[in-house]
Parts: sequence; C-alpha cells; structure tokens
Amino acid sequence: MIVILGLVILVAAVIVGVAGVLGNGGSAHALTHGFAVFGYHVTGSDGALFLYGIVVGAIALFGLGLLLAGARRTSRRGSAARRGLKQSRRETAAVSQARDDLIDQRETARAYTASAPGGLAPERPSPPETADPPG
Repeated sequence: MIVILGLVILVAAVIVGVAGVLGNGGSAHALTHGFAVFGYHVTGSDGALFLYGIVVGAIALFGLGLLLAGARRTSRRGSAARRGLKQSRRETAAVSQARDDLIDQRETARAYTASAPGGLAPERPSPPETADPPG
C-alpha cells in the first residue's frame, strides 16, 4: 500500500513539474507574464515561482521516499519468508528420515518374528551399532 501511495505522489509531482515547464516555454511566456499550470495562473515574483518549485520537489522527494520504504519493507518480508521456508524444509527432511528409520526397524522386527519357529521369537541379539549419518 505504501508503495502504491508513494508511486502516485511521485507521478503526480512529475506531471505537475513537466506541465509547468512545457506549458510556459518560449519567449511568449516570460516570467513577467505569470506562470500557469493546468490552467491555474500563479501570480507573484520569481521568488514565489521558485518556492513553488521547491514545494513540488519536496513532494516528489516524499513520494520517492515512500516508494523506497515500501520496497525495502516488501524485500525484508520476502527474505524472512525464504528463511522460514528453508528451515521448514530442513525440519521436514529430518522428520522424514526419522520416520523411514522407524519403518525399517519395524519391518526388521516383523521379519525376525516371522522367521522364528513356532511363532515365538527367540532372545533377540543386540542390534548392530550404526553410525549417525552426517548432517
């Protein structure tokens, strides 16, 4: 929202500035005859005209500042979302690996029980030591 507001203010200031320059160019529009923007005649001295230029420039600067602040804020939110997504994917991979290990252990236990004569499992040997995967 801030980006849109800043862009609108910036474009409006540029349009006013360009219309003022193009509408008052040439020898027929000397500063002694006044200054007009969009049909509105500005009367006063050269200093008043310069002051209006400063106001238009300040408005343009304010619009540009809003535009950049909004873009910076949007960029920060996007990078935070990407960091969160990476963390979520790491956690999902770790949980999936743990689930696969449990499934393998269950299948090994079922195969061991099924191979015992009479349906009773003999004493279980201790499981082999496995190294933790690097991670």
